[in-house]
Amino acid sequence: MGSLYSEYTSWLHAWSAGRKLLLMALLGTGLFLIDSPWLLALAGAACGLLWLSLGRATEGARRLMLSVTVAALLVAAFHVWMQHYALAAASALRLVCASTLGMALTVSTRPSDLVDVLERLLVPLERIGISPEQVALQLALMLRFTEHFFVQWKRMDDAHRLRTGRAGGLRLIAPLTIHMLQATRRVSDALWARLGR
Repeated sequence: MGSLYSEYTSWLHAWSAGRKLLLMALLGTGLFLIDSPWLLALAGAACGLLWLSLGRATEGARRLMLSVTVAALLVAAFHVWMQHYALAAASALRLVCASTLGMALTVSTRPSDLVDVLERLLVPLERIGISPEQVALQLALMLRFTEHFFVQWKRMDDAHRLRTGRAGGLRLIAPLTIHMLQATRRVSDALWARLGR
C-alpha cells in the first residue's frame, strides 16, 4: 500500500516515534482547550513554521494539506455566514493545526515504528486477557488504510487530470471505493493465510 512517509529526512525524522506521538497528543489536546482566536492564530503560525521546516519531506502530502486548508476555509465561511466570527476562526485554525501535526507525524515516522509504540502502550491490556499485539495491529491497519486512502485518491486525481485536464472530484468516489474494498480483501486474505486463523 502507498504511504505518505518521506524518505527525505528532516530534523523530525531523528525524533523517536513515542516522543512524537506524545507531543502530538498533548498539543492536539491543547488546541481544543484554547478558545482565544489570537492564541489559536499563534498556534497556526507555529504549525506553519513546523510544516515549512520539514522541507522536501512534505512533498507527498502537500496536496492533501491544500485540501485540508480548503476544507477549513469552507468551515470558516459557513460560520461567518451564521455570523459566528470567533467560532469561524477557531474551527478553521484547529482543523489546520491538528492536520498539520498529524501530517508532520506521518511524513516523518515509519508505520512499523508507530506499531512498536502502540504495542508497548497496550501491554497493560494483557492483565484483562486482551492481546496488545492484536489491538496494535488493528490500530495500525486503520492508520495505514486511512493513509492509503489519501495516497490512492491523489494518484487517481493525477491520472484523471492527465486524461481530461480537470480534477476528478466526486467522479473518483466509485472507483476509489472499489479499490479500497479490493485492497481490504487482499490484506484480509494475506493476514488469514499468515496467522492461520
